[in-house]
Amino acid sequence: MQSLQSLLFALGLSNTSNQALECTASAFSSILPSHATLSYAVSVPANGSFADPSPEFPVNDTGLPALCAISVNVLSSSNSSFNFGLFLPEDWNSRLLTSGNGGFGGGINWNDMESSVLSGFAAMSTDTGHLSTPFDASWALNNSESQVDWAYRAMHGSVILAKQIVQKYYGREIVKSYYSACSTGGRQGLKEIQMYPEDFDGILVGAPAWWTTHLQTWTLEVGLWNLPVNGANHIPSALFPVIEKEVMKQCDPQDGLVDGIISDPLGCDFMPEALLCRPGSDKTSCLTAPQIGTVYKIYNDWIETNNTFVFPHFFLGSEAEYTALTNTDSGVPAPLGTSWIQNFLRNDSSDVTDWASEFSYATVQLADKLNPGNANADNFDLSPFAARGGKLIHYHGMSDGLIAAGSSTYFYKQVLATLIPKGVTVSDFYRYYLVPGMQHCSFSSVDAPWYIGGGNQPFALGPTVYGVPGFRDAKHDAMLALVEWVENGKAPEEIVATKYVDDDVNLGVRRQRPICPYPERAKYDGTGDPDLAESWVCESPYST
Repeated sequence: MQSLQSLLFALGLSNTSNQALECTASAFSSILPSHATLSYAVSVPANGSFADPSPEFPVNDTGLPALCAISVNVLSSSNSSFNFGLFLPEDWNSRLLTSGNGGFGGGINWNDMESSVLSGFAAMSTDTGHLSTPFDASWALNNSESQVDWAYRAMHGSVILAKQIVQKYYGREIVKSYYSACSTGGRQGLKEIQMYPEDFDGILVGAPAWWTTHLQTWTLEVGLWNLPVNGANHIPSALFPVIEKEVMKQCDPQDGLVDGIISDPLGCDFMPEALLCRPGSDKTSCLTAPQIGTVYKIYNDWIETNNTFVFPHFFLGSEAEYTALTNTDSGVPAPLGTSWIQNFLRNDSSDVTDWASEFSYATVQLADKLNPGNANADNFDLSPFAARGGKLIHYHGMSDGLIAAGSSTYFYKQVLATLIPKGVTVSDFYRYYLVPGMQHCSFSSVDAPWYIGGGNQPFALGPTVYGVPGFRDAKHDAMLALVEWVENGKAPEEIVATKYVDDDVNLGVRRQRPICPYPERAKYDGTGDPDLAESWVCESPYST
C-alpha cells in the first residue's frame, strides 16, 4: 500500500489543496528576501494557458491544471542576476520537481514544468541568468559572472529560494525534492549533487554535458576531422546516409534480431572498408581510402599528446544525428564548439577564418586550466550525496549524435573507480542505462523504443503529455522509478522504454523494450513477439 500511495502522490492524484498564501503579487513580495524581486504572479484556471516565451523555450503551455505561476528575479553579483519560475498547482503532491536547460540556452523551461505540474509536482526552472538559444554563447563574452550563473550558481540559488517559497505558499514542508533534465540540464543536475548534495533527494539525468572543457573542444575537433572541404579526407553530406546504411547492415544482427535497431553497437566489429570504391565505382555510393580514414577518426576516441585520452567516440548507429557536427560542407565547424571557445574561453568573438591552424590540444589544456564558470561536473566523489540517501538514475541514448554516449560511460566508471575503494556500493544509489537507438535526449531515427518520461521527453510529444501515457508506473516511467527508489527503497532494474506510433500517444504503442542497467544488455529470446518487452531479457556480457 505504501508503494501505491507514493505513486499516487507522484501522479498528483492526492488532493492537498488549501494553500496558506493567495496567488497575488503582494503575498509573494512579502516573503521574498532583499536580493530577490517578484516579476509577476498569475493565476491560471484549469485547462488554461500560460505564455512567457524565451529564445530557448518559445512554445506556450496549454491545457494546464489550476495553478499559480510566478517569476522571480535574483541578484547574483553586483552586475548579474538570474530568474526562475514556479508552477504551484492547486492539487499538490507535496513534492518539488526542478527542470534544466539545453546547450548555452537561457530561458525558464515552462514546457518541462507543464509536464511536471500535470503529475502533481510543484515545478521550478531557472533561465540561468540570460536569454538565448541553445547554440548562442554570445552572452558569455567578457561576462564572467553570467558564466558562473550558467555553470551552477543560478540553479542552486533558484532551488534554495524556490523551496522557501513553495513551503510558505502551501504552509507545509516539501516531502521530497527531485530533479529531471537532459544534456546541459543533465550537467546541471550532476553539478548540483556534487557541490550541494542536500539540494535534491533524487535526480534523473540524461545525456549530461558534464565535461564542458572537453566536450566543447571535441565538438570542434570532430568538425576539423572532416575539413577542408576540398581535402581528400572530406566526406560530403550526401555520403553520410551511405555510411549509416552500411553500419546498420553490419551491426543490426548483433542483438540476435534483424529489426532495424542496433542494440549492441559496442559488440559490432564494423569494417568501413566494405564501402571502399573500386575502379569504375559510382562515387556517390562509396568512399575513398582517405575518407575511410575520417570514418575511423569518428568511431575512435580522441587521443592526444602522450597517449592522453581527451573524449570518447560516437557509437555506431548515431550517423543520422552526428551529421550536425561532422557535416562541414560549409567549411565551418559546428558552433557548439567554436562559440564556446570564442565567448567562454578566449573572450574574443573575432571571426576565425582557419580553425585548423588556430586550434590544437593546447586549447584543451587551457580550457582545463581556466574551466570558465567552473562548469565541469567532474567531481566523481558522490559519497556525500549517497550518504544522505540521495538516488541517481542516469541514461544516455546510444544513437546520440551531439554528445557521445561513451562520455556517460566514462563518468560512471570514474565514479566506480572513486567510490569502490572507499567501500561504497555504487548500485545502492546510482543506476546507469544506455538506450539503444535513442538520439540526443529523445526520439529515434529507426523506430527504437526511447520514451521513458525523462527530461524534455513528455512535452516533445505534446503540451499535455505527462508521465508515460498508458503506462504510468515505476516499470515504464523513469521518474516514478526514481520516486519509488527514494521513498520506498525499491531500486530500479530494467526500465521498459516505449515507442508510440509516429511518436503520437493517441495512435497507440508501436513497440516496447527493456533498457538494462549497465553493463547489462537486452537480448531477444528468439521466440516471442519482438515488439513486446517480455520477449527481451537483460543479460550481463560477462555471464558464463
